[in-house]
Amino acid sequence: MIWLIGIKWDKAMTKTDRIEARIESDLKQAAEAVFSKLGMTPSDAIRIFYKQVELHQGFPFDVKMPNAETLAVIEEIENHPERLKCYESVDEMFKDWDIDK
Repeated sequence: MIWLIGIKWDKAMTKTDRIEARIESDLKQAAEAVFSKLGMTPSDAIRIFYKQVELHQGFPFDVKMPNAETLAVIEEIENHPERLKCYESVDEMFKDWDIDK
């Protein structure tokens, strides 16, 4: 039995339900690399996520729709990528914005 952030997590609990989802291969590989570094399986991570949803009675993080201003910027970027200004470094960007570090 493991206690994880105040949650009793018993690996011996009976697991009878199955979850199946389709996701992008790159996302799956990147997430599973993180899980591996944490010493857990994808099933462990999903179980923790579900437990947090149960405890919070919703997502354990904010999920928000972008506001009108953000949507306008996204549309501008998607429709006119040539208008984006790129910088070689953060220092160059701050200099252009006239911001002192």
